[in-house]
Amino acid sequence: MKTSIDLSKTLLCSALGLAVPTGTVMAQDSLPFAPTPSGSVAGRTMQESVYNPLPKKSHLPAGAPNILIIMIDDAGPGTPDTYGGEVHTPNLTKIANQGISYGAFHSTAMSSPTRSALLTGRNHTRVGNGQISEISNDWDGFTGLIPKTSATTAEVLKNYGYSTAAFGKWHMTPATECSKAGPFDNWPTGFGFEYFYGFLGGEASQYEPFLVKNTTYVNPPKTPEQGYHITEDLADNAIEWLHNHQALAPDKPFYMYWATGAVHGPHHVPKEWADKYKGKFDNGWDAYRERVYKRMLKQGTIPPNTKLTPRPGNLDSWASIPEDEKPFQRRLMEIWAGFGEHTDHHAGRVIAELEKMGIADNTLVFYIWGDNGSSSEGGRGTISELLTQNQIPTEIKDHLKALEELGGMGVLGSPLTDNMFHAGWAWAGSAPYKGTKLLAAYFGGTRQPLAVSWPKKIKHDKTIRQQFHHVIDISPTIYEILNITPPRMVNGYPQDPIDGISMVYSFNDAKAKSVKKTQFFDIMGSRGIYHDGWFACTFGPRVPWLTVTPGLAEWTPDKDVWELYNLEEDWSQADDLAQKYPEKLEAMKQLFLIESANNKNLPLGGGLWCLLHPEYTLGNPATEFNLAGDVTRIPDFSAPKVYRKHNKITINADMPKDANGVLFATGGFAGGLACYMKDGYLNYEYNQFEVKRTKLKSSGKLPAGKSVIEIVLVPKGDSILKSGDVTIQVNGKKVAQGTVPILTNLTFSTEGLDVGTDLGSPVSMDYYHDAPFAFNGKIENMNVKYLK
Repeated sequence: MKTSIDLSKTLLCSALGLAVPTGTVMAQDSLPFAPTPSGSVAGRTMQESVYNPLPKKSHLPAGAPNILIIMIDDAGPGTPDTYGGEVHTPNLTKIANQGISYGAFHSTAMSSPTRSALLTGRNHTRVGNGQISEISNDWDGFTGLIPKTSATTAEVLKNYGYSTAAFGKWHMTPATECSKAGPFDNWPTGFGFEYFYGFLGGEASQYEPFLVKNTTYVNPPKTPEQGYHITEDLADNAIEWLHNHQALAPDKPFYMYWATGAVHGPHHVPKEWADKYKGKFDNGWDAYRERVYKRMLKQGTIPPNTKLTPRPGNLDSWASIPEDEKPFQRRLMEIWAGFGEHTDHHAGRVIAELEKMGIADNTLVFYIWGDNGSSSEGGRGTISELLTQNQIPTEIKDHLKALEELGGMGVLGSPLTDNMFHAGWAWAGSAPYKGTKLLAAYFGGTRQPLAVSWPKKIKHDKTIRQQFHHVIDISPTIYEILNITPPRMVNGYPQDPIDGISMVYSFNDAKAKSVKKTQFFDIMGSRGIYHDGWFACTFGPRVPWLTVTPGLAEWTPDKDVWELYNLEEDWSQADDLAQKYPEKLEAMKQLFLIESANNKNLPLGGGLWCLLHPEYTLGNPATEFNLAGDVTRIPDFSAPKVYRKHNKITINADMPKDANGVLFATGGFAGGLACYMKDGYLNYEYNQFEVKRTKLKSSGKLPAGKSVIEIVLVPKGDSILKSGDVTIQVNGKKVAQGTVPILTNLTFSTEGLDVGTDLGSPVSMDYYHDAPFAFNGKIENMNVKYLK
């Protein structure tokens, strides 16, 4: 709005009896934070003024498309039947058949690194995500913090006029910043997404997730008994958001990031989906891999000269599995396959809604099958997948025994287990490549099927693009389509360079020469470098399918053995040329170091720091916690470590007669710790990932009235696997004591700590069917104090 005189100064001077100043008024657009320009001219009165709003200026090209990015979790290239696998994925196939597919599109081999790279267009260590956020550290490339100098595509598009929304798995917020207290700057809404519905951590129970809507924790809309599953919920919520967007802002394009928690562990899916695959995998993972390889060759998913790489020597063959264990191993894969099809089905519901609403023609869809390869972290198969992360060794007989007590094979895939398949299935799902998730050296960990459709602009072509690309290339692709030059300044922050390159050149030219020259890979020391058709790599210090990797503590990158591959002739990294071309290999190794220095990827193996130095593991720095009786949903990394540190818990409670209910609980049914009242008796249960439960019970009932309950945990031993002595007193009298044989050393789950109830997955079978089993007395407070 323009004024012929400065009215504020005129009125002030008149009131003070001073002369009215004259002169030129500063133009609106020269102000440092100018509001939206106005075409109106204000006079002394409305009658003397001119009202003439300027038309709203668009910064987007006419017909700017809607954008939908679908990201599936922990899914290998040899799994979807779209490209030769045996998991039915009709909606991935649908997008491929409407548009185009890429066969040499890559992730980083790990969750947070891939997601941060995808959403910023920059290499994962440049944006502080050299490893998952739960084990971030102080090295620049490994902080777990995306800097504001590397704005997300959502932030840029929002400023250009897009509506933005994210659904599902986030996994880019520091683990210690995920509580109700925030801070919220590093939550999705702080990175350009105007709406978020999903979970912040790396995984969630598919039946009882730790859900967030924007910056508020919320409960799922249904219970598992009512048929709740998070993937269905994410589709429902995304469809509802689309309806609201089209009703209220139909002239604005949208940018939607829809990222499932599936098919990451725990592998949870309704039984009818798993039963579709009954008997399909009876002859094991070696045979599966052979079948998929042949089918890929026949379909043209891989070049005709591609070789099938062999099974690693330290990974079980199917023939080596005892016959009495094979039904368990088969069922785990049937569940995963059903889980994968179920996930694609709900992705398809979102896609179908675009068609129903008449907006699919001008919607650009990127359907990425996996943020990394299939996960081998299930080891030799498990009913509780976090056993491996906690480095707790078990035997399959332990799992089968616990499974039988829970109800037998039929409970796999249900809320009663956090099952995950044998690493052999993950390797099979990487066909024809070497490696799995966490191995950035091999394409089994990094090569992800990608289908792209945009009916208005991209003509369907069944020829699979074989240009070398990476998740960092999605953002610059979007910018080129929208004629956006990556901004030098976003929200006051000067911007880091974009590392990716646009893929638009290949949209309508399947045979176009690959434009990307160089791409480095590194996940916790598993390293690789691509340059002009060659790839050099080294396996790294960790074997992801082993519970404990021998020699990890003594590892140095200087002793790693490197391999060299000519990808123009060797699509699957089958023929190592390191001995034949030592000078080429050395040049590639030097290039890797240069790229590492340029992308904050130093020190090498920096992402391993907290694994090698657990004293630096993220956590609340407090040594004493005072919790009111109604505090719930404290994320594990913000909560007191009552299950592993030397600590004393003091609970002041008012007990009714024959009291019932949870006093506190952390974790869930697949692993956790709970203290609860049952018919007047005090109970303490340490649930070691379902395979072992340590239960203590008071010698007598607690009387009605005021009670002071004191629980002391004393860890024993010098190794990472410690036992723990537990002593419980009530009103100064010892009522129970015992020993927990192995304490959890990292985390039970994403469930967090509740006081006075057990929300989400219940820790104990004793109150499983009465969950959340809220305490029927009153807890005045709960104090936790670390004793050393």
